[in-house]
Amino acid sequence: MNKQQFLHRFNLSLPHAYHQESLNRLKKTPTDAMRQAAVLIALVERPNGLQVIFTKRASHLRHHPGQISFPGGKFEQTDGSLAYTAIREAEEEVGIPSSMIEVVGQLPTLPTISQFLVTPIIAFVNPDYQPVIDANEVELLFEAPAEFVFNKQNLFSQQFEINEHIHRIFAIPYQEHFIWGVTGQIIEAFQKQLTPVHCPLSD
Repeated sequence: MNKQQFLHRFNLSLPHAYHQESLNRLKKTPTDAMRQAAVLIALVERPNGLQVIFTKRASHLRHHPGQISFPGGKFEQTDGSLAYTAIREAEEEVGIPSSMIEVVGQLPTLPTISQFLVTPIIAFVNPDYQPVIDANEVELLFEAPAEFVFNKQNLFSQQFEINEHIHRIFAIPYQEHFIWGVTGQIIEAFQKQLTPVHCPLSD
């Protein structure tokens, strides 16, 4: 998958809702009590195809230590927009300057069990970027092929029960990394949007 192919599939498809079984634990939580946040689905065009940037959260963090995630964080009143939040956080966490980030769209907002409303912002990153990792927040940065990440065959899901609600998690293993949680939910919805629907032609 290259940049042109991605944009073609993304722009011609409507966003998909997040899987209802992934949201069941939040039925009694009012969304107006949640804080806004944004993550950056950062895409890089390489000679071998489009890549997706992921980070591994630092192991000493209180929330979600060691998990694989997209760069991102909480919306601040000085941000002005959620796109700005995602770009600012990417620069703070892994040193990608805003001048190297081109926003092309976003996905629907996702409520999370940690009381955030997370908006994924989609952007292309200049392939010449040089990561500068903030060790207070991030342990490492890596890229994974978009062709792999957005392939539904590489995603696994598991259903289980929490507080009398049927819940579902999504996960995608890549090399030594295990991508799940909110990031897995976002990938599952994005996969559905990017998967072409072949409709039979009428006579």
